Amino acid sequence: MSLTEWILGAYGALSLTAFVAYGWDKLQAKRGGWRVPEKNLHVLALIGGFAGAFLGMRVFRHKTKHPMFAVMIGVSVVVHGGVWVWVWMR
Repeated sequence: MSLTEWILGAYGALSLTAFVAYGWDKLQAKRGGWRVPEKNLHVLALIGGFAGAFLGMRVFRHKTKHPMFAVMIGVSVVVHGGVWVWVWMR
């Protein structure tokens, strides 16, 4: 497995994890059960799960009234995009 395939797989796994976390948190919010801490949702987006976090917000209509979640996803995309541009330009 090449490094590129490994990295893309990591992004996919992190995105799937973030998506499931958003879904779980929404379900637990409805049930009044154990919630995923907001900082964990932010960290998942920041370390590479931003696509799953974005989809989780939209599909589950969760955290859409909290602007910081949209900001964190946007920051994550910009940071990761910037890193990739920097790597490719070298």
